Amino acid sequence: MSRYGVHFAAGLPQSVQIYEVGARDGLQNEQRPVPTAVKTEFITRLAGAGLTTVEATSFVHPKWVPQLADAGEVVDALRGLSGVRLPVLVPNEAGLRRALDHGVTDIAVFVSATEAFSRRNLNRTVAESLAMTEQVITGAREAGGDRISVRGYVSMCFGDPWEGETSIDAVVGVGSRLLEMGCYELSLGDTIGVGTPGHVRRLIAAFGEAGHPASRLAVHFHDTYGQALANTLAALQSGVRTVDASAGGLGGCPYAKSATGNLATEDLVWQLHGLGIDTGVDLDALVRTSLWMADHLGRPSPSRVVRALAAENG
Repeated sequence: MSRYGVHFAAGLPQSVQIYEVGARDGLQNEQRPVPTAVKTEFITRLAGAGLTTVEATSFVHPKWVPQLADAGEVVDALRGLSGVRLPVLVPNEAGLRRALDHGVTDIAVFVSATEAFSRRNLNRTVAESLAMTEQVITGAREAGGDRISVRGYVSMCFGDPWEGETSIDAVVGVGSRLLEMGCYELSLGDTIGVGTPGHVRRLIAAFGEAGHPASRLAVHFHDTYGQALANTLAALQSGVRTVDASAGGLGGCPYAKSATGNLATEDLVWQLHGLGIDTGVDLDALVRTSLWMADHLGRPSPSRVVRALAAENG
């Protein structure tokens, strides 16, 4: 597992599911177009490194996220890739129709926990976003029934650059609605990276008090203030078993300038393997993949583990 020894800690799971977001959340901010062939090769390499869930793209309107204008081509090119789930983000009914036209059966939807971000990101109130999301989920169910799985994201769960600290009650209220609409899992996003471990534990406990166990939750941390790994450990100690991460630490949020990169998948895997937690990921293969992508993007990977292992291997 770990080349420097395994040291178990109490209260942690035997295995963790990594929900890889590098191909979508990681690339959506890139200013220079990333060729479709590079995106599909990136996803194929991620799958080859042992990641079993890789969020491939988003069927958002190209006007808003030009980098993902080739969503249909990416999905079509990956049709023969086996052994990996390839969910896509769907912002509205138009995006759902496009995704269904390309045979997608695994989608994700998102809502903000704060009014300010909801208006800037979707030009809607939180209530209007929830109503739109319910239409998407209903449309997915009508089109494919149980054949289509829906994951929910809640953004700005810990803080908002315009509103300050986010109310735990607001996060639980929005998240509960998504779970009640039929999302199989809810990812709690620290979009600007301001959360700390105590806050993470309180939020997860609040969902439990509302009748939603930690087994229904995932976490999605950004490392703006260096808290992503500490927050992940707190979440695992609270019963969460799915963690979102981005290969090479790519990504951010195009609608929140203070949102820097996601938790790097390599940094997460290094920590988990050192704790004796199984991920199914080949860390060396993953590092090679992130170095390959960094070369295509023309800049070094932000991941500390990628940089350390690259230097170690010359």
